[in-house]
Amino acid sequence: MHVPDGFIDGPVSLGAGVVAAAAIGVALRGSRRELGDEKVAPLAGLVAAFVFAVQMLNFPVAAGTSGHLLGGVLAAVLVGPWTGVLCVAVVLLVQLFFADGGLTAYGVNVTCMAVATALVGWLVFRLALVVLPRRPGSVVPAAFLAALVSVPAAALAFTGIYALGGTADIPLGTLAAAMVGVHVLIGIGEAVITALVVSSVLAVRPDLVHGARGLVAARREAALRSAVTA
Repeated sequence: MHVPDGFIDGPVSLGAGVVAAAAIGVALRGSRRELGDEKVAPLAGLVAAFVFAVQMLNFPVAAGTSGHLLGGVLAAVLVGPWTGVLCVAVVLLVQLFFADGGLTAYGVNVTCMAVATALVGWLVFRLALVVLPRRPGSVVPAAFLAALVSVPAAALAFTGIYALGGTADIPLGTLAAAMVGVHVLIGIGEAVITALVVSSVLAVRPDLVHGARGLVAARREAALRSAVTA
């Protein structure tokens, strides 16, 4: 999904850059609350490093097409949605040195791959937790569903940007169908990886999973009440 230079015209690329800069500004403020615990700040760095490493690995999804982890939902569930946006934005910045995405398209890539995935995915994650049983284990299927939805959401965000300023001679309907179709398949891989990582961290250190904090605290409180009344 890394958009190269010249694929989106200058004015729309600039507009996407403004949107990305505004989102990063809001995320910087929001991350102060999410990183208030001294144990979480180092985890954010580890999450960014993990997302960067895994994004370098591609897996086949269709004939001649491959995909890789976007990481927005994974970061959001582990360290919070605003910190998740920052983690992926930093990863995309570093990847410019590896020729993944163009400098002028950085705002487009941040808008699609960081903002759309983390925030849309976080919304789906929270909605899923409302429906699922209120226990820490529900975080894993909620993260799976959120990751599954977040990747096509990023593809739709890109399609919208392309509709405003695309420079390639590709019909919008053809592009939308191709982008969403392929990224639904990529979303399956994203969901599996996200669920595996979240479940692993949840099994070892549930207190470090931002998306499980309320559920873990509720379970501890229930266990304490049970111990007191026993």
